[in-house]
Amino acid sequence: MIKLLLSVLIFILLVLPAKAEEFDCLVEAVYHEARSESLLAMLSVANVILTRKESSNFPNTVCQVVHQGKYWKGNPVRDRCQFSYWCDGKAERFIEIEGLIKSINVSEMALKGIQVKQAVGATHYHANYVTPHWASDPHFKALGSIGKHLFYIDMRE
Repeated sequence: MIKLLLSVLIFILLVLPAKAEEFDCLVEAVYHEARSESLLAMLSVANVILTRKESSNFPNTVCQVVHQGKYWKGNPVRDRCQFSYWCDGKAERFIEIEGLIKSINVSEMALKGIQVKQAVGATHYHANYVTPHWASDPHFKALGSIGKHLFYIDMRE
């Protein structure tokens, strides 16, 4: 009985905080990348993050995925990150309570496996008002737009 209790305690201390941190990172990214978007657009962004997490071409945790980029002296280099909010030079603050609540709900949905059909498999996206260099690469197939974002699948995967 003591071994079982010890196992449960270890699980609570080690596994649950890790899952909580992953959830927090997903909420942070969805909020800063898509809080003004529709529920479907926000969910599509969350789906991309989770798809990257499962891909061997990206880091294997949500936090590592959303914080991926170039660093100098432990700090992200401005405009050199996978997700623009992380290295835009602004603090990651949650100012809009409605956007935060939506981000929390969307993150819960995404972690439960709910996906937006139009963006299934997408590993990349960008806002419709920018054109990143990789978007014209023939290895990337455009899946379509959802809200203000265009979603792509990397055909090399």
